[in-house]
Amino acid sequence: MPSLKDIRRRISSVKNTQKITRAMKMVSAAKLRRAQQACLAARPYASKLTDLLNNVASRVGAAAHPLLQQHDEIRSIHVILVTADRGLCGGYNSNLIRKAATFFAAEGSERIKVTCVGRRGYDYFKRRPVNVVDQHINLFGGPNIALATALGEQLRHAYASGETDAVYIVYNRFRSALVQEPTVEQILPIKPPAAEAGADTTDYVYEPAAEEILGRLLTQYVNLLVHRAFLESVASEHGARMTAMDSATSNASDMIDRLTLDMNRARQAGITKELMEIVGGAEALNG
Repeated sequence: MPSLKDIRRRISSVKNTQKITRAMKMVSAAKLRRAQQACLAARPYASKLTDLLNNVASRVGAAAHPLLQQHDEIRSIHVILVTADRGLCGGYNSNLIRKAATFFAAEGSERIKVTCVGRRGYDYFKRRPVNVVDQHINLFGGPNIALATALGEQLRHAYASGETDAVYIVYNRFRSALVQEPTVEQILPIKPPAAEAGADTTDYVYEPAAEEILGRLLTQYVNLLVHRAFLESVASEHGARMTAMDSATSNASDMIDRLTLDMNRARQAGITKELMEIVGGAEALNG
């Protein structure tokens, strides 16, 4: 059994750890509110832009732009993997990496090219037989719109030139502070829905030409898909870290209670032993 001094030292250590986890929970909660607001604010814009793009694309046709044309053979797949730079966020990174590894195995790792956004995904896949072509790590404040725009331009050029035949992004979709859903979403080629029977067939006069409008919409749409995935990932990371630190704080409280009980038992055993020694000594003197 540990000594009374060792138990007290351990209780002090757990209390210090608990202060850190409680502070990290409060910081993550504050950051989560801002990240959640940004994430939710982007969803209506994404929905309206998607509707507008589908409307124009269905009237112009897939042949009007290379980003709408599906390649005959899928020989190369580019994947953007969005993880966190740091840990201490529960299963946020491990669940996402497991989802990505399953997708790589299903599609064939030999034809996968990966761009890692976040250190955790990069550290995992750089040691495995996966072609990591680019990485963006140690991003202060998380991935932002500038990075989303740069990646969007790179992906559009790669697909239009035939360098890659499909583009996917793997990220955590934000549901709530307790629920983050690992998601694999296809970015390119863009597949507008087919016109439904009986749908509104009203034609419009486009200014400038419909093809030019479609090109601008596709550029914004690809950038939006990447940026929205970044916003969802940042909100998911803060939610996961807040939940993990809350659990760690509760576990520290439980451990302090158990150690305090052990300390009281050890102190009581020490007092009992000293009393028995005193009584034994007194009886020896009286005898």
